Amino acid sequence: MAKIIVRGANMERGQEYMFLVIIEKAERNFSAYSPDLPGCVATGKTLEEVKGNMQAAIEMHVRGMVEDGLPIPEPRRREEFAGIEFMAVAV
Repeated sequence: MAKIIVRGANMERGQEYMFLVIIEKAERNFSAYSPDLPGCVATGKTLEEVKGNMQAAIEMHVRGMVEDGLPIPEPRRREEFAGIEFMAVAV
């Protein structure tokens, strides 16, 4: 799950969002996506690379939604998942 702190021009103060990030091992690389942010995906040759790429993808995705005045989807709660590695990103 990624931790996002959103600070937009129209927001009085930042609001925290936690998004689940699924990382899958492919034959020659890793891929990641967030079920809460359709279309937000990343790949990388290593686990560390895909984590960094996904962090950047989430930051860009959420920043774009804020800039376009779109609502940020309600993220899934951490309690709904078990055995998942978490990562933090800030916007």
